[in-house]
Amino acid sequence: MNETLLLIGDRAVSTGEAVIAVAGLFFLILLVMTVALWRNARARAEAEAAAAERGHEMEARIADLLKTQSEMTGRMQTMAEVFGSRQSDLTRALAERLDGLGHRLGQSMSQSSKDTQTNLSQLNERLALIDRAQKSIQDLTGQVSGLQQVLANKQTRGAFGQGRMEAIISDGLPAGSYTLQATLSTGTRPDCLIHMPNEAPGLVVDAKFPLEGFTRFREAETPERAQQAAQQVRRDISKHVQDISERYFIPGETQDTAFLFVPSEAIFADLHEHFDDIVQKAHRARVVIVSPALLVLSIQIVQTVLRDVRMREEALVIQREVAHLADDTNRLRDRVLKLQNHFGQATKDVEQILISSDKIIKRGGKIEALEFDDVPRDGETGRSSSQNAAE
Repeated sequence: MNETLLLIGDRAVSTGEAVIAVAGLFFLILLVMTVALWRNARARAEAEAAAAERGHEMEARIADLLKTQSEMTGRMQTMAEVFGSRQSDLTRALAERLDGLGHRLGQSMSQSSKDTQTNLSQLNERLALIDRAQKSIQDLTGQVSGLQQVLANKQTRGAFGQGRMEAIISDGLPAGSYTLQATLSTGTRPDCLIHMPNEAPGLVVDAKFPLEGFTRFREAETPERAQQAAQQVRRDISKHVQDISERYFIPGETQDTAFLFVPSEAIFADLHEHFDDIVQKAHRARVVIVSPALLVLSIQIVQTVLRDVRMREEALVIQREVAHLADDTNRLRDRVLKLQNHFGQATKDVEQILISSDKIIKRGGKIEALEFDDVPRDGETGRSSSQNAAE
């Protein structure tokens, strides 16, 4: 047993020591295993206890869940009943709304149908108006073509301008305030002579505007032809303005200004747009180029002047009549004063008469109040003294 079994470093280990060490190691291992088994048993017991507690808790939770489930079931039934009743109400409300919507939709459809029929009828009426307007435009086109044919001829064009000028003047002025084709002292005959008020010189209106150059100017296809036509327009208008100033300006008989009538607004606009130098030259020569609209405005101004002159004349007549009326009023006042004096005297006489009548009435009252012995008493005869006095 004391034999050396092994060497550990410098120390020799005997067999007995080795056996003891092995036995101690075995005992230590056994002790460790016992402790481990005890710990495992304890842990298992604790786990079983915990599991039991958990089982109780699970049972309690399951009971709570069952209770909650039963409550939820009751609530679900209640909600199902509520939802059922609400669903029936909703179904009824939806049915009522659908019925109302169908009714309104039917009314809307009928109203839309009526509106559509009304719009179609109005559309038919408008189409009829458009047809009539188109027919009128076609007629107007024919009239314009006829007007172009009229304006193509110089004589008919002059007659057209003369007629339009006469229509404007005759519509705006009274019959005695103008003369057509009047003969002046020099033997010339303007198209119209407007008589001015207060024996002032007359105003000459000429309607023979040259249009040949304008026709060529509008129909020119090249700039060269347009330039040639423009030169012709300038020559014709300058020559016509000079003729008017030489023939119709007579001192003391006509005004030193004359009107040159253009029968077309379009030509008047082209004249001011393309030939402003000719217009200014005519103004310097005291020849005013007027369109139909300007002639109407000028005639209205002349009519206003004539009306003012007539009003002044009538005002003088009214003034004379007012003076006579004032004289008559003064005479009437004198006569009324005299009548007032007579009435005053008559009033005084009436007052004197009233005073005398009051005195007579007072004296009659005194006489009535007197009593006489031979007159019976009122009680004896049953008659009053006043009745006796009356008899």
